Amino acid sequence: MNNRTKSILSRCAISMAAGTLAVFAGKLSAEDWTMWGRTPSRNMVTPEKNPPTEFNVEDGKNVKWKAQVGSKSYGNPTIKGGIVYIGTNNEAHRDPKAKDDGGVLMAFRESDGKFLWQQYNAKLKAGRVNDWPQEGLCATVYAEGDRIWYATNRCEVVCYDVEALQSDGGEPKLLWKLDMMAELGVFPHNMTSSSVAAVGDYIYIITGNGVDDTHKNVPAPKAPAIVCLDKNTGKVVWSNNAPGENILHGQWASVAIAPDINGHTLVIAPLGDSWIYAFDHKTGEIIWKFDANPKDTVYPSTRNEVIATPVIVDNKMYIATGQDPEHGEGPGHVWCVDITKTGDVSLELDDRPKPKVGEELMGDLGRTPGKPNPNSAVIWHFAGEDTNKDGKLQIRERMNRTISSVAVSDGLAFAPDFSGFIHCFDAVTGKQYWTHDLEAPIWGSPMISDGKVFLCDEDGDLEVFAVDKEFREIAHENTGSATYCSPVFSNGVLYLLNREYLYAIAAPKN
Repeated sequence: MNNRTKSILSRCAISMAAGTLAVFAGKLSAEDWTMWGRTPSRNMVTPEKNPPTEFNVEDGKNVKWKAQVGSKSYGNPTIKGGIVYIGTNNEAHRDPKAKDDGGVLMAFRESDGKFLWQQYNAKLKAGRVNDWPQEGLCATVYAEGDRIWYATNRCEVVCYDVEALQSDGGEPKLLWKLDMMAELGVFPHNMTSSSVAAVGDYIYIITGNGVDDTHKNVPAPKAPAIVCLDKNTGKVVWSNNAPGENILHGQWASVAIAPDINGHTLVIAPLGDSWIYAFDHKTGEIIWKFDANPKDTVYPSTRNEVIATPVIVDNKMYIATGQDPEHGEGPGHVWCVDITKTGDVSLELDDRPKPKVGEELMGDLGRTPGKPNPNSAVIWHFAGEDTNKDGKLQIRERMNRTISSVAVSDGLAFAPDFSGFIHCFDAVTGKQYWTHDLEAPIWGSPMISDGKVFLCDEDGDLEVFAVDKEFREIAHENTGSATYCSPVFSNGVLYLLNREYLYAIAAPKN
């Protein structure tokens, strides 16, 4: 695995009924795709019908337009107000004044792919420990009305007024910028990649605070792991540093939002100690917390990080665990958790101290399972099943490490892993129905439209299969080069982003 894996990082909800969820600012069109995961609960399911499943990037079949980007892109495109936004690196050199490595936000016209604007962000001088070379901008834009918000590779949160861009292709205006390193003391490890979510006038972002280049020390244990900002001014409303010195590596996930849970709107955040915390959106009070690993695990051999974004459906959280792909493949877990409880809702309890620095790599720690937690909110949990009854857990039979989000539709949960498998479960019981091998690492997350699951892999393939208890392949196409992104279907157009190009795919009109 080469160094591009250091920016796995942008990872990055079922649509809420208007009236019931007035807590979310702005109206979310059923057609526009305005954030990572489409809606604040991050379930990548769209109500749009008839997505195209056939195309050819070589002869242009069903390719409405294509646009050159950098050489690496992550997350998903954002579509709002006739503009398509993507994050990439600076290998395209569109701005002759900005030739150096950096993170770039690009904007294209939705109708024909015309390049409109880019914002270049130079790399941090500290280098790879804070801002990995050539990885570009890894966070996905959040768009609302005539404004956009995103985290730059420089550990900043920025807000732009894009009214002029939307109306006549004019230059956006920077409204505010928060430098989380300078103003909050954050020490990002490798990359800041969290994608913004909003509730009313507040936005939420995981800061990226992590270890230093020794991978043993946390230089800023008191710096916030998550911040809530006033979206109009960039002022900090509340922050929390719950992981403290227990950060395992970095903090690259994104939050999900769950409204009206026992009187709270919850901001659900996977943080760097591999616990997931649910905060009250106004006060930052911790309502519940969940350890995403069994207690007998030890980092980095068996205890995993949480890089994927939580997905919230019917008061349940779906989340899977993994590590930076540079750590290699290994076993993972996928969880379904009741989000209506309070307190420590982990599967087990454990009051043993964490291993000392250096002990994490020892194989003879003798960790044993924790005690059953009577307050556990786990509905189901899958690590693997010996389906062929040979007494061994083969790679195909287990949930492997992942950086992808789960997608839930029609009572089924689809969970990809980095070893190239997609697993289909009963969303309520956790019964495993099938596993399919894409035969290439999966970096992005599945998108579901009209009973079809769309998923890309590192070979550049797009796999389309049915939302069904039995595996049924519908289509298999190739984008021409590796893709680390998630497909988006918006306003009748399927967007696919590979290493060099953004493709807009549309079936011919009758």
